[in-house]
Amino acid sequence: MSTNLISSGTTAREKINLRTPDVMAAVQEQVESHYRSDIVDKVRRAGGIISVGDTTVRLAKEFGFCYGVERAIDLAYAARKVFKDRRLFIVGEIIHNPEVNHQIASLGIKNLTGKNKQADISDLGPEDVVIVPAFGTELSIQQQIKDRGCQIVDTTCGDVMSVWKRVRKYASESATSIIHGKAEHEETKATSSMGADIIWSS
Repeated sequence: MSTNLISSGTTAREKINLRTPDVMAAVQEQVESHYRSDIVDKVRRAGGIISVGDTTVRLAKEFGFCYGVERAIDLAYAARKVFKDRRLFIVGEIIHNPEVNHQIASLGIKNLTGKNKQADISDLGPEDVVIVPAFGTELSIQQQIKDRGCQIVDTTCGDVMSVWKRVRKYASESATSIIHGKAEHEETKATSSMGADIIWSS
């Protein structure tokens, strides 16, 4: 499946391209209005170094959101534009950044899990749209959402999915993966779940 498409739940649906030129042009304008900084732009234009009086500011070479986070944010904004009249939900936080999560909430996207939970998966129906964040989510949560027949906008980072493929491969070979991360972090739990069904079914 193309990463530009949303996937459907258990009901047969036509896949919808969220990243059409008109939608993405509107999204970029909206995203830039929230996250673009004139100061950062000025430092970048100066080669990453700017001095004011006795103070020198050096901009980190790798500054800002990674491509996976940028894509996740863009797709969340695109989902709101494409599904104007539908209820939108997200599994946890799209990323761990309070300002970004506040902006996502301001779009009317309600949280299904975590400390800021606003709705339950059991309340979802086929007309609802659920965004999976950049971290991904556990297989059990994915299945619950699919069972409700929701449309899913999967913004899981490609690098995260690459790790999942390895975990599943190792599990199928009866090898153990050691995950270095906080036990309760969404990405850690999602990654752990990728091999669990193979381990428990063998």
